[in-house]
Amino acid sequence: MGSKPPFELEDAELSQPVLTASEGTSFKETADDGYTLGGFTWRHSSPDPQRPVVIINAATSVRCRHYSRFAAYLFSHGCDVMTYDYRGIGESRSESIKGLRASWTDWGALDFEAILKRAQREFPGQPIDVVAHSFGGCAAGLAESGNVIRRLVTVGAQFAYWRDYAPEQRWRMFGKWHVVMPLMALLCGYFPGKRLGWLEDTPTAVVRDWSTPTARFEDRPSGRVLMKKAGALPFDGVRAQTLAISLSDDPYGTIPAIERLLGYFSNAAKTHLRIAPQDIGERQVGHFGFFRSAYQATLWPIALTWLQTGALAADTPGRQVPRS
Repeated sequence: MGSKPPFELEDAELSQPVLTASEGTSFKETADDGYTLGGFTWRHSSPDPQRPVVIINAATSVRCRHYSRFAAYLFSHGCDVMTYDYRGIGESRSESIKGLRASWTDWGALDFEAILKRAQREFPGQPIDVVAHSFGGCAAGLAESGNVIRRLVTVGAQFAYWRDYAPEQRWRMFGKWHVVMPLMALLCGYFPGKRLGWLEDTPTAVVRDWSTPTARFEDRPSGRVLMKKAGALPFDGVRAQTLAISLSDDPYGTIPAIERLLGYFSNAAKTHLRIAPQDIGERQVGHFGFFRSAYQATLWPIALTWLQTGALAADTPGRQVPRS
């Protein structure tokens, strides 16, 4: 086991049965284009205008149930919480996604936007915070209503520019995600990730966005469409107090990758916290580890404290990456 690259171990683990959504109540929400999304809500019995509602944005092709225990943790510490799946994934999947028109931009501009609107409607007057994993951090900047986000915590958030991958794994990852994945999607009409044990099945347009080897999001296929339609990306609308958490053994979330995405949030107050597994007494955490319950005592309080206060505690592990 120790000889395999960490990202392969993580992919295998995510192909196992997902966590139950115990204590969460299922919901359906319709996006502006009519697509029906599914998710779960952890809601306290009495409303409180001081209580934040936290939306959790998933990574690409990771089911929202993966974040259930983290959602329950936030709920137990006084938050209302919403998790949801992007179109074509998990609770938001129809029987077949072959030919489904769903891109990264759709996941942010339509799906996350719909959940932001639901949060405002279901929890009127409450502050809205977001925890975003991997692509979920990019999705947070693609919604038109992003200006309502009070605080934002991202974990390993980037948009898969291959030159930002960790050097020792870069070419293997390039072959996997930028050669094999798009070829499989071309052959099948979608990426059969579940059969391969590589995350969930994924719509073809999402695969194209992920695998296009360009350094700017606006040069990805759906980014170009959005730029042609709107003339700009919506990231500037986000003014949230933003904490970007990255793990030193995450081959996707290198410092250049995290900083590349943070650069789009030009009007947000940003802090980048870099944590090594050794900082919390572990050998590895990787790209998906943060949300596992094994890190409830060591990593989860970092996100919780930021959501509660907009600041890091004095004893927070890791180091802050200097901002240029």
